[in-house]
Amino acid sequence: MTVWFAIAATAVGAYVVKLAGLLVPQGVLERPLVRRLAALLPVALLAALTAQQTFADGRALVLDARAAGLAAAAVALVLRAPFLLVIAAAVVVTAGVRAMTG
Repeated sequence: MTVWFAIAATAVGAYVVKLAGLLVPQGVLERPLVRRLAALLPVALLAALTAQQTFADGRALVLDARAAGLAAAAVALVLRAPFLLVIAAAVVVTAGVRAMTG
């Protein structure tokens, strides 16, 4: 029963957030600060999610093969590699470090 309550609450919450977004006046959306925040917020959230998934294991901070893969992806991005090559570099380095460590 608790699972269904959580699903229903999430559905209602998603609907309310969507409705709130539609009710925001157009003038508020045209402000430069709001436009800049709307452009930067997804990048910040994705970076935070990536860092959390890479360096956290439950409540502990870890430095393992995932960090090496992220570093390889960062190097590939700096070298302006195509997206698939960035992913491939991360996968290969992560797999290689895991194979070497055990």
